[in-house]
Amino acid sequence: MTGFARVRRAIPEGEIVVSLKSVNHRGLDLHFHLPPELDPLENDVRGILKDGLARGHVQVHIAVVQAAGAAAGAWNRALVDAYIRAFQEARALYGLEGAPDLNSALRLPGVFNAGAEDEPGEAFATALREATREALAVLNRFREREGAATAAEMSQRCDSVCALVGRMEQIREGAIPAFQKRLRDKLADLLHGAGIDAQRLAQEAAILADRSDIAEELVRLRTHAAQLREMLAGDGEVGKRLDFLLQEMNRESNTILSKTGGLGDLGLTITELALSAKSEIDKIREQSLNLE
Repeated sequence: MTGFARVRRAIPEGEIVVSLKSVNHRGLDLHFHLPPELDPLENDVRGILKDGLARGHVQVHIAVVQAAGAAAGAWNRALVDAYIRAFQEARALYGLEGAPDLNSALRLPGVFNAGAEDEPGEAFATALREATREALAVLNRFREREGAATAAEMSQRCDSVCALVGRMEQIREGAIPAFQKRLRDKLADLLHGAGIDAQRLAQEAAILADRSDIAEELVRLRTHAAQLREMLAGDGEVGKRLDFLLQEMNRESNTILSKTGGLGDLGLTITELALSAKSEIDKIREQSLNLE
């Protein structure tokens, strides 16, 4: 599920800014963007996020904004000197005009990182962990709202599948004579001009009857739809379980389509309804990729 969160946490040196942005993904994929001096704390942040997220491609941005007082007197003059010298050399080399931008120079990584060689202290680490947990909570609230809306739409499509199954069941009742006629025609072809063992005849009749009727597929499709609705209404992670259930629903739809040939107009009507059910199932499956 998609979501965004940004949290600012004040510290004596300024403030910590933690930003999280997630988009849909089958697994959990974390991408970190943070200053080099915070590398020792990446595992702490990663652990917090893994405890609170199961799926999603998540961009993690962490920045430390120095307070005005903290930055004064702590700037890296050698780095700014190197930036200006490089600018002047490039200007002379390529024959260009222009002057170095001080604002750009002061935004260079490391300009206000005096003492960055030292690892962050415990107070800073605690503040970062707290900010990460707060950002995670905001992100999950955002994702939960989207998830509820997605689940509601999936439930509506599930109702559509059940309605289509109900119409196919009604048509099947009226199509029983057509099923029986097709069975008689097949048996007549088997018996034409040749004798056949009674046991073999019974076996062939059973096979043909099974291949013609769609009652079992309709019952299983309705049962799966009910299970899907229960999953959507329940708690916990449902994404992977939904994927398996939707595979089964798709399989039942395909079987119905394979059995409705040769039944005339009734068969064509059932085929159209089964295709509509299959389309709804495919749309539910696409939406299920957004759920945990």
